Amino acid sequence: MEIILRLYLLPYNSLRPVVCYDERPCFLIGNVIEGIKMKPAIPAKEHYAYSKHGSCTVLAAIEPKTGQRLAHVRRHRTKVEFTKFMQHLAQTYPDAEKITLVLDNLNTHTPNAFYEVLEAEKAQVLANRFDFVYTPKSASWLNMIEIEFSALSRQCLNRRIPSMNQLTKEVMCYFKERMDKKTTIDWQFSCESARNTLNRHYSHVNPNNIKYKKTN
Repeated sequence: MEIILRLYLLPYNSLRPVVCYDERPCFLIGNVIEGIKMKPAIPAKEHYAYSKHGSCTVLAAIEPKTGQRLAHVRRHRTKVEFTKFMQHLAQTYPDAEKITLVLDNLNTHTPNAFYEVLEAEKAQVLANRFDFVYTPKSASWLNMIEIEFSALSRQCLNRRIPSMNQLTKEVMCYFKERMDKKTTIDWQFSCESARNTLNRHYSHVNPNNIKYKKTN
């Protein structure tokens, strides 16, 4: 955790950008009976009945300090989709020496995936573009892409979307608007905050860490 928190505090460096990545499943839901459209002083109403049209996945990355974003919508989230996304992400930063990538421990999130999808030489070149930094288990909140997904859920995916094509259009418009506005994330949680707020975990490792616990 502290490795990631220190990463977030580093000054911006275009040669070593810090990028946060994850995937979000989306269910495709349609209407069986058309709802009542919005009228003056009357909100739109949606019938309780709905139809299921499968699911898809939003793969996304954000560079919190600049607002640079990248998103794909795919039917699955296998090693193939992960590798293709990383190829696109690497192309987004052609001048970077290394891209520091914050991501979780999903079994597809590994350079090994590159070797299963690409020829060894191409896989090695792609793997060398990244430094993978994994969040601890049960600590996805440390990944700032989760903040972006939360906003996406509230502002874009808070209604029924029946098809992957429509969802793709909605998601891409959302990310383009956010990137055009250069919407960044101002991360406030520091190592000092962690040692206080999560002190029971620190004290479990070493009882002397109780000194970091602030008292009211």
